Amino acid sequence: MPTRVCCCCSALRPRYKRLVDNIFPEDPKDGLVKADMEKLTFYAVSAPEKLDRIGSYLAERLSRDVVRHRSGYVLIAMEALDQLLMACHSQSIKPFVESFLHMVAKLLESGEPKLQVLGTNSFVKFANIEEDTPSYHRRYDFFVSRFSAMCHSCDSDPETRTEIRIAGIRGIQGVVRKTVNDELRATIWEPQHMDKIVPSLLFNMQKIEEVDSRIGPPPSPSAADKEENPAMLAENCFRELLGRATFGNMNNAVRPVFAHLDHHRLWDPNEFAVHCFKVIMYSIQAQYSHHVIQEILGHLDARKKDSPRVRAGIIQVLLEAVAIAAKGSIGPTVLEVFNTLLKHLRLSVEFEAHDLQGESISSANLNTNSKDSDEKIVQNAIIQTIGFFGSNLPDYQRSEIMMFIMGKVPVFGTSTHTLDISQLGDLGTRRIQIMLLRSLLMVTSGYKAKTIVTALPGSFLDPLLSPSLMEDYELRQLVLEVMHNLMDRHDNRAKLRGIRIIPDVADLKIKREKICRQDTSFMKKNGQQLYRHIYLGCKEEDNVQKNYELLYTSLALITIELANEEVVIDLIRLAIALQDSAIINEDNLSMFHRCGIMALVAAYLNFVSQMIAVPAFCQHVSKVIEIRTMEAPYFLPEHIFRDKCMLPKSLEKHDKNLYFLTNKIAESLGGSGYSVERLSVPYVPQVTDLY
Repeated sequence: MPTRVCCCCSALRPRYKRLVDNIFPEDPKDGLVKADMEKLTFYAVSAPEKLDRIGSYLAERLSRDVVRHRSGYVLIAMEALDQLLMACHSQSIKPFVESFLHMVAKLLESGEPKLQVLGTNSFVKFANIEEDTPSYHRRYDFFVSRFSAMCHSCDSDPETRTEIRIAGIRGIQGVVRKTVNDELRATIWEPQHMDKIVPSLLFNMQKIEEVDSRIGPPPSPSAADKEENPAMLAENCFRELLGRATFGNMNNAVRPVFAHLDHHRLWDPNEFAVHCFKVIMYSIQAQYSHHVIQEILGHLDARKKDSPRVRAGIIQVLLEAVAIAAKGSIGPTVLEVFNTLLKHLRLSVEFEAHDLQGESISSANLNTNSKDSDEKIVQNAIIQTIGFFGSNLPDYQRSEIMMFIMGKVPVFGTSTHTLDISQLGDLGTRRIQIMLLRSLLMVTSGYKAKTIVTALPGSFLDPLLSPSLMEDYELRQLVLEVMHNLMDRHDNRAKLRGIRIIPDVADLKIKREKICRQDTSFMKKNGQQLYRHIYLGCKEEDNVQKNYELLYTSLALITIELANEEVVIDLIRLAIALQDSAIINEDNLSMFHRCGIMALVAAYLNFVSQMIAVPAFCQHVSKVIEIRTMEAPYFLPEHIFRDKCMLPKSLEKHDKNLYFLTNKIAESLGGSGYSVERLSVPYVPQVTDLY
């Protein structure tokens, strides 16, 4: 019950105090006295200079009631304050607001959840009021701290805990809206505020993420759900905050996200981290996307010595950010992204190599295998990110990135590569070569150049075909696959997949165009380099089936994309030379590899004979294949690459009808107008500057 005074004393009290006293009933259960509240409101509007005193007196009464735990009178006081705020819009409201905020602060400091929620609701109403003039001195530091603390409520009662957290989030949302609308809105973006606001929102977002990971994707929330669910409310507030960020304060809003993810170890597993950055990338203005990407790259550098799974988690987040940014503006960070990723690829390979070299045999059995596989997770994540980023770049930028990556590939005997491999050793160097070529393969996928010289300039082709990249069967596979990406301008590669004898090439519906002058010039300049690479690649003793398949595809793509009559003759000479090398076997290849070369030659000559459609040539090839099917099936790809294929003991005693004969081919082509003089000259690999 409020304190009453006698009538004579009451008459001497200031009018504003009497009006304020009258709005409080004898029994707080009766609620605000509406008639007297209307009188107080009319008085405040008529005499705005009294607002300051009204506010101070209300604050005095509310403070006393809070201390005495008179919750009913506290509710009435706050209702009155809310109504006065909504009714009064004048410059004199500024001092009144100070009293109002003081009263809200009192409620937030109380230990009663009901009063904290009440104070928050009043603050939110105040935040939605547009003041006539800006306040140049008002600060909201206390409210940021208090609302942030409420977001982390650990009340033992779940319903109360949720209620307080929701109030804290709504309070933060109110602070953001109020300060952004004020002239002094820059204050909210100061690091000391963002370091409280952002983690508080993420803490609540994280709770629903943990539930979702167990129960699967939730149904689409209703508007009521969003207001009652702390996680959804926090996410909406976070989106609103980011949507208001500008060029100058974007980083202040993003950096606390990294601190939160680090502190709570949320990079491994990284589902929540990915979710956070999806929210960030979709909420910020598109032109600021590159700022976020730069921050992720910087954090990756800062955490370069962390466990492989943490680094992989950060890289996967980068991938998601790049995937969203690629739809808009990536900005000037293209080269920085690739440079940073390649640097971390080298670091990962270096860590992997050191683990393999530094561990003893016993400890390696226990630990190194898991570390090795973890580093491969990092490497695969980097390559996937490079590939996705590269595939979304325009062609002019993609060609620059191709050259950039190729310039990083270690090529022995030259100093052209710019990647430090001094700490890697032979095993690490081979590993980084494979990783960089895999990255290059991803970037070149889908690249279409009008002319082959644009796709394969000399500065790119020379290191790609370097002997350093032929020392391992996996390296050779990657080199050929990169070449296929750049050569296959009409998407024929899928039709050529797998090495086989094609009964009717016309069924493949190969797409091709007339060879242009630039492509003819390219083959005159670089043809011998390509032939030599294929010839030497066929004779490597560690070849597996995939190598022969890729070599066959290389010959077929050159035929489709780059072959005029002169190139066709050169390719046939190359095929016959490969057949002769398998028969003579000066390289002491195993019988499997010799038969593999024979099968490759058969598959290619069958393809090229049908492509140029010379009947006599087709007839000769078909006859040899028919005889092989009956007498030497191990000379055909369908048999030699099948498990448990029976191999011959030698090739010297085989009938010449099993071989493709130069004189028969020359005779058949000569009859169709081909210049066949060069067919009689055996192909010999020409030495270039690279070899």
